[in-house]
Amino acid sequence: MGSDTQMSADRFLHKELSHKIMGGFFKVRNEYGSGHKETIYGNLLVEYLNNHGLKVEKEKSIKIFSNQSGKFVGLYKPDLVVDDKVIIEIKSSRFTPGIYEKQLYSYLKNSNYELGYLVNFGSSALFVKRMIFTNDRKPFLARGG
Repeated sequence: MGSDTQMSADRFLHKELSHKIMGGFFKVRNEYGSGHKETIYGNLLVEYLNNHGLKVEKEKSIKIFSNQSGKFVGLYKPDLVVDDKVIIEIKSSRFTPGIYEKQLYSYLKNSNYELGYLVNFGSSALFVKRMIFTNDRKPFLARGG
């Protein structure tokens, strides 16, 4: 069996991992509500995910590559990277402006990561956006990035 990104039978990218992550979002929000800082939510989510057997890295440096040349152009530091497969961007604001989605989209588009979640614990209802940008659509990878 290949990775779940290669399995045609299961179209849901990182299904089990996503299920655990989503469980963490709801657990943290249900227990702590809105109104805390992003760092508090991040720490609570890390604790939850670690307790469920997942490896979580905070502000892991991820390399970003040029679409034109495939060359390394800089680093991004998303809030969390889970099991070296999923990026999580955490927000704690009353609203969820599109700039947050664009930020996550940029991380996915220009890195080796294919799946990301934007979660806003501060909005009136928990906001979760799941984003996918598969590696077969990334020009820098075709050039050996």
